[in-house]
Amino acid sequence: MTPAVIASVETMLEKWKGQEGKEIEVFQEFRLLTSEVISRTAFGISYLEGEKIFAMLKELSIIMSRNNFKTSIPLINKLLKRVDMLKSEELAKGIQDCVMKIVKKREDKFVNGEADSFGNDFLGLLVNAYHDSDENNRLSMEDLVDECKTFYFAGQETVNSLLAWIVLHLATHGDWQEKARREVIDIFGNRHPDSEGISKLKTITMIIYETLRLYGPSNGLQRRVTRKVQLGKLVLPANIDILVQNIALHHDPHQWGDDVHLFKPERFEEGIAKATNYNAAAFFPFGLGPRSCVGMSFAITETKVALSMILQRYTITLSPAYVHSPMPILAIRPQHGIQVILESLHNKA
Repeated sequence: MTPAVIASVETMLEKWKGQEGKEIEVFQEFRLLTSEVISRTAFGISYLEGEKIFAMLKELSIIMSRNNFKTSIPLINKLLKRVDMLKSEELAKGIQDCVMKIVKKREDKFVNGEADSFGNDFLGLLVNAYHDSDENNRLSMEDLVDECKTFYFAGQETVNSLLAWIVLHLATHGDWQEKARREVIDIFGNRHPDSEGISKLKTITMIIYETLRLYGPSNGLQRRVTRKVQLGKLVLPANIDILVQNIALHHDPHQWGDDVHLFKPERFEEGIAKATNYNAAAFFPFGLGPRSCVGMSFAITETKVALSMILQRYTITLSPAYVHSPMPILAIRPQHGIQVILESLHNKA
């Protein structure tokens, strides 16, 4: 999938030409980039074809976030919740219709002989499962749509936020920006990133991990307790929902030291285990164990490709217009965006 990621980043960088020295809001730029990447790699379509789905998913995530921890006030909340519920149902129906149009397009290509299979990308695998001859293995339409919704949202939103926060850190920590750039140029020169080189990006990996610790793609993991269990002195009864706050553990001075709130990628110089004092559960931006995120490797690779290509071309400084205001809406987003100024390395040379 790396060539598709590179092509999408190239499109973004082409758009940035002529913007040198001007303010750019990168959170929105990366939203378009990651939307294009997940559309191409997982669904075999362009961003424009999936644009409506992204817009509806964004609206649905805002409704979900504001209702997650809402205090119950009789009558008033009942009315507000009813309005949100009706809107959520409308959005869910709209997303389902859009996804099924994409599925039908893929089915029609196969039926009309334009393709010899449903494809081997994410959507192709789902459509194959949807048409499985064994009823026990067959994927229902509801499951197919839900898988697409999750992949669309998670594949776009997490990398979008991660890239934006990394750029903020590089803009405010020039020493780390230069270290990262030197590493990229030493490994790739002016060439596009490749799989072999990506695996050698140690400094970039440290920067990614530290950003994931400070501004992870999720501020908590929801889990259901299926049977009564004791955790230390805490007894959890069966059939309750819990929220595991990874954001709390990632900012716990007992785990990371008194400098826990500072950006210090060198924590990860000798790997995750050493950084967490061999307590693996202290760092889980993508979850842990068998339920960890299936898209973790994809997200990290996409981030490395995009960063490498940006650092090959530009130096990044923070705009005076930037206002720091992280906001949790499933992922941790910059409420007012992230404004930076890019200077071309070519012009400096």
